[in-house]
Amino acid sequence: MTHSISQGETIAAIATAIVPQQGSVGIVRLSGAEAVAIARRIFRAPGRQPWESHRILYGYVREPHTEEVLDEALLLLMRSPRSYTREDVVELHCHGGMMAVQQVLQLCIAQGARLAEPGEFTLRAFLNGRLDLTQAEGVADLVGAQSPQAAQAALAGVRGKLTEPIRQLRHTCLDILAEVEARIDFEDDLPPLDEVQITEQLGAVLSQVRAILGTAHQGELLRTGVKVAIVGRPNVGKSSLLNAWSRSDRAIVTDLPGTTRDVVESQLVVGGIPVQVLDTAGIREARDRVEQLGIERSRAIAQAADLVLLTLDAQTGWTDADQHLYDQVKQRPLIVVVNKIDLLPAGSAPALPRLSAPLVHTAAAQNHGIDALEAAILHAIHAETVTTANLEITVNQRQASALTRARTALEQVQQTIAQQLPLDFWTIDLRVAIHALGEITGDEITESLLDEIFSRFCIGK
Repeated sequence: MTHSISQGETIAAIATAIVPQQGSVGIVRLSGAEAVAIARRIFRAPGRQPWESHRILYGYVREPHTEEVLDEALLLLMRSPRSYTREDVVELHCHGGMMAVQQVLQLCIAQGARLAEPGEFTLRAFLNGRLDLTQAEGVADLVGAQSPQAAQAALAGVRGKLTEPIRQLRHTCLDILAEVEARIDFEDDLPPLDEVQITEQLGAVLSQVRAILGTAHQGELLRTGVKVAIVGRPNVGKSSLLNAWSRSDRAIVTDLPGTTRDVVESQLVVGGIPVQVLDTAGIREARDRVEQLGIERSRAIAQAADLVLLTLDAQTGWTDADQHLYDQVKQRPLIVVVNKIDLLPAGSAPALPRLSAPLVHTAAAQNHGIDALEAAILHAIHAETVTTANLEITVNQRQASALTRARTALEQVQQTIAQQLPLDFWTIDLRVAIHALGEITGDEITESLLDEIFSRFCIGK
């Protein structure tokens, strides 16, 4: 991707998800100096509808040479700078599905537009000063949000909730650097540097950097979620547990061992965290080749999961097979689920060996124990604090990396001051911290970093 934008270059892309034979509306977006001119050539608005900014026109998309009508559509015109990219933007709201929007897009390209690269609309918004880098990343997070809490955190990023404190911290560091460099250049003309005040300012900045960095785990959970694998011997109720948890019949439930031959997946939200639950084939010695393949896949998924739910049959109790499975997964984050507890006499429980993993009792067939299981999962992934009250600031992996570099540099400045080293040494690590904080907002940026960030976007965004 190249990021040197020519103001005369106009880009186009489909800005909505397109599913064959589905969807009522598909949007083709144009941005650039020729966006309006291209739209005027291909769109006919009957009557005297004015082509005014932020006004919707009704009409037909047509091939300008043959007059062939491709679609009945609405056109939304947004003149610069009051648009997403701060360029002239035109959106053609076509019929959904595949053919209409694809034909309209190809017509735009034939009239001189270029197919947009992934994230190029948002990239232009960034380069034209419409968004900073944290806001641009918030846009991508909002599009991909899998829970209301994740959407709220992403929207806070879009609104600049992370930008404000980061820019203030960077401004403070710049002020300190200016004070120090002034003493280096004009030592005889200025009063001595107030080291106590500088130390206090650095301490306050470092404290805030650490606090913001502390949201990285929470932010990662909201963005990517966790993968949970339900494993166990055949017929211990793994599929019943998935069905009770997801409140749907995703998996076949029978009394026959080996019913689940492949992995059954369900997408859930637990305490605001997206959870991908995988019901795996019962692990046992099997002669059936198809079942063997399912068991091999189960073992691989258990090793790759963020959290394993080792499920037991309360009636059967702890068996040698359970011990074998436990030995295989005990190094993974693990919860032991004792299922079918409702089939035991009241007040009784199966005898279990001493286990290092937390224990949860469920009766999946009766939908009992699911709340306790979810609480245990949130505790296991350290996600109890993900609530609607603390989502104003969360940082992603890239931002956390930059904050870590800033923290290290600021700690080094503190050591330099404590060791009474010359002022020149102070400036080295101060500049590192300033650069790292600037990378977060985009005040310090490289083309390779822009490539890394915006290549993850969808083409229409």
